[in-house]
Amino acid sequence: MKKQLMLAAAILPSVGVAASESKDLSVGMAVDQQLSVVVEIDKQYRGIIGNDGMAFDYIAKRGSFDQSMPVTWYVGVGGWYEWDDEFGIRVPLGLNWDLSKGWDLYAQIHPELELYKGPDLQIGGAVGIKYNF
Repeated sequence: MKKQLMLAAAILPSVGVAASESKDLSVGMAVDQQLSVVVEIDKQYRGIIGNDGMAFDYIAKRGSFDQSMPVTWYVGVGGWYEWDDEFGIRVPLGLNWDLSKGWDLYAQIHPELELYKGPDLQIGGAVGIKYNF
């Protein structure tokens, strides 16, 4: 547990510094690493800390289906760490829905490569809501 707290303590200040320099900050809740807090900076860097672990995703590409639709798509790369020492990389593939001014709902699937006891391919998912400041 001490190792996890030290890791979280090392990551959280860097998120705070980046957020203070950022023009676009979103904060919300998700079901990703079980119940999780989500912080997104510049619609590109997403950090998740939850009951089961933490994750970080870099959203590499965003696009829209139609300009009149409030739904957009995204693709990213990231990594995750669970409190029981499992870890790996993932590729988030998701949809983002602009609910109303400032509020976004997102859902994603993310193929994962677990690296803890040797390579193991699996699939995960997440659903979250964020408020954009």
